[in-house]
Amino acid sequence: MSGRKYGFFGNYGSWREAVEDSTGYDNPVILEKVKNAILKVKSGEAVYERDSVLFDKIEYSYPLLAYLLYIASANGNKLNVMDFGGSLGSSYFQCRNFMNHFSQLKWNIVEQEHFVDCGRELFQDDVLKFYDRIEECCNIESPDVILLSGVLQCLESPYEVLSEMMDYGFKYMVFDRMFFIDQPDRITVQIVPPEIFEASYPIWFFNYNRFHSFINGRYELIDETDSFEKIQLEDGVQSKNKAMLLRKLS
Repeated sequence: MSGRKYGFFGNYGSWREAVEDSTGYDNPVILEKVKNAILKVKSGEAVYERDSVLFDKIEYSYPLLAYLLYIASANGNKLNVMDFGGSLGSSYFQCRNFMNHFSQLKWNIVEQEHFVDCGRELFQDDVLKFYDRIEECCNIESPDVILLSGVLQCLESPYEVLSEMMDYGFKYMVFDRMFFIDQPDRITVQIVPPEIFEASYPIWFFNYNRFHSFINGRYELIDETDSFEKIQLEDGVQSKNKAMLLRKLS
């Protein structure tokens, strides 16, 4: 044991066990902290937000930027994104300075209902939209790429959700901040430092080979690279954090 108080802990036998040992994602303090931070970004009082933490300089995910620019260039300088689990627009506000020249930009966030309500009230405009269901977003916007940035590992049944997403037939899938290990899939609990917000929630670490076997045959891997986060579990297991661009096989 490392003796540390914050980070990723445990190797739980089920998602339910991890939920019972944490406060969960629907903790209202999370929305409040994120809302206040992104309002400052929107108003120009702050430059960048990630996980409710404000920065005076944008820490770009350059793989994510490259993938979005690649997709837009292959699509007539147009980009229509479904940002699944995209909070109140963290990735959008991070990337928007590189997308101002697009002839068309639509950024659609699919989130929990209380995030959607907040987003529609405070942040929605002609570009940024909020939905609480994938189906609703697809019917209205017809996005050609789905973005999952640090979110698939937060779901109780990630492979079921991933299969559903592939069934929708998005032309591209973009993953960022994905946690992989060389061991079997593992459920941990992340304890967040209180200076960010007081919360804890379950997190998956995926077996790298199993994940790729699951998508093979339906999507092809265009590119894969290390993302900016480095994570070590309490027992010393090192996570390989990846960004990936996939294209639907015809």
